[in-house]
Amino acid sequence: MSGEPGGAPPRASGGVPPRRPGERTGRAAASGGRPPGAPGRSQRSRTRPADTRPPTAGPGRTLPRPSAAAPVVPAQTPRRPVPQLRPTDHFAELLLGVLSGRRPVHSMLRHTVGRAYDDLAHLAERGPLRTRGTSPVVRDIGYFEPRPGALEVFARIGAGDRLRAMAFRLEQGRDLRWRCTAVEVGGPRRTRVDDD
Repeated sequence: MSGEPGGAPPRASGGVPPRRPGERTGRAAASGGRPPGAPGRSQRSRTRPADTRPPTAGPGRTLPRPSAAAPVVPAQTPRRPVPQLRPTDHFAELLLGVLSGRRPVHSMLRHTVGRAYDDLAHLAERGPLRTRGTSPVVRDIGYFEPRPGALEVFARIGAGDRLRAMAFRLEQGRDLRWRCTAVEVGGPRRTRVDDD
């Protein structure tokens, strides 16, 4: 038996030397006899970064149940729709803005029909609801519906201790939008003297 010195078993040509128990060797040669890291295709699988995003429920997916230690986040309540102003309130504020000088008259072009814009422009020149100091506010609104799609509205406008009256008519068009068709402003209320 011819062997290598030290009693090592014989080595086949082109093969890898046998390992002895407890002996450390380098990495084994890749398939095809190439040493590790040699150019060519490698059979090693590539690793990808771990997905650390929280799981979401999608089609065919279910969320894991939260553990007892995990805090439970309450479900969001659906948002309530923003309440819309009634046309009577909306137009009272728009007209007050113009007649008090806070809004330009042309801002009412698309909100008026017929002679209402001309009447409003004439009233705005006089500035019947302009005040010094306290800004005028709508104190009270009432309306009468003479027919469906038409409203006759009155509003009490207050500025400090002064009280003025404003009346306007609204009509609903085929496009379901309300438009002002007439507007009037009264002066300060006079005290009545009863005749005996």
